[in-house]
Amino acid sequence: MSTQTRERDARAIAHHYDVSNEFYALFLDPLMVYTCAYYRDPDGTLEQAQADKLELVCRKLRLAAGESLLDIGCGWGSLAIWAAQHHGVRAHGVTLSKAQAEYATARITALGLEDRCRVEHLDFRDVPASARYDKIAAVGVIEHVGRTNYPAFFGRVHAMLNPGGLYLNHGITHSFHWRPTSHTEFLTRYVFPNGDLAGLTEMLVEMERARFEILDVEGLRLHYARTCRHWVERLQARAEEARRLVGERVYRTWLLY
Repeated sequence: MSTQTRERDARAIAHHYDVSNEFYALFLDPLMVYTCAYYRDPDGTLEQAQADKLELVCRKLRLAAGESLLDIGCGWGSLAIWAAQHHGVRAHGVTLSKAQAEYATARITALGLEDRCRVEHLDFRDVPASARYDKIAAVGVIEHVGRTNYPAFFGRVHAMLNPGGLYLNHGITHSFHWRPTSHTEFLTRYVFPNGDLAGLTEMLVEMERARFEILDVEGLRLHYARTCRHWVERLQARAEEARRLVGERVYRTWLLY
């Protein structure tokens, strides 16, 4: 991977995630989970649904106390912290966002979890080649990887798993007959500069080529639709605070997104 490509990836992540921790806190839940929630109750709160989502991920990974977990693109550390708190694992999160890493580290310290949870401002590709984990999660990361990089990405993840380990890949896909539109052009230009989506079957094929055995597939599209509606409502309710933090342009861009 070229230095130029790494720098581009870092800029793209900073463009989206380093807008302001305070800005994201306006519309995310208290755990700062930035992915679709999991609504066991269709009329449930965002807070409960995001806690249920973290637990869903941990359950799918069959986490057990004492195991090691790598959270690739860990965001504000919500999954790593939850797994360490509630499942007793040794969690290691990495993110390309400096703001996210600083937030997560402060929260880990405040919760007294330094002995079993850490988050680094680090490119996943710079995790030592010798590193091995019992379980690995990548939630909302594959959209940034790029389809041409799937073989290298999935191959690297597979190599980092201990024998019998599990990997959970959570991401947005597009439909089989997807075509670019003005909506997707807006998103890739102003919101996700390096966004690149694939179809579900295309992704599964690349995972199988990397020697993964697919054990479970679940679609959460309807959960994501409700999550986005909650985010919009919460952001609109705190519009003036958002404008003070990031300005009119960013506020309106994120509202459209």
